[in-house]
Amino acid sequence: MSGPEEVLAELGLSVPDVVPPVAAYIPALRTGDYIFTSGQLPMKDGALLSTGKLGGEVSPEEGVAAAQQCALNALAAVKAEIGDLSLVKRVVKVTCFVASTPDFTSQPGIANGASELLGKVFGDAGRHTRSAVGVSVLPLDAPVEVEIIVEI
Repeated sequence: MSGPEEVLAELGLSVPDVVPPVAAYIPALRTGDYIFTSGQLPMKDGALLSTGKLGGEVSPEEGVAAAQQCALNALAAVKAEIGDLSLVKRVVKVTCFVASTPDFTSQPGIANGASELLGKVFGDAGRHTRSAVGVSVLPLDAPVEVEIIVEI
């Protein structure tokens, strides 16, 4: 069976470097057998993948890609905390915030970008509880922000 990083490689993806915090917080915190990540924005190579709101200037496809990048950034924060993603026993919870126009109601579909990636990477251990929440604005005008809780 392939480990999480091998699965990512098979998908043409990799764990990025941890995104530096944009305010006064740390990317991840371990307490007992759990790691909580801070909200991760869709940063790649030092820039947001897109900006704006779903239902406005950001397409659903861009939103799904942004949620996937957020999940990759959350995995980077987890890996920095424990050193090896194969130590993750299960993904417990995913919270996805979607900056959207008032008439946009497909937040769960956008959150699937993160959820489906975690399911592919961890198999059954990647199945998790989740909230997908529409918000009026996110930091740096990001379209999506994702935080995760994993058990190790």
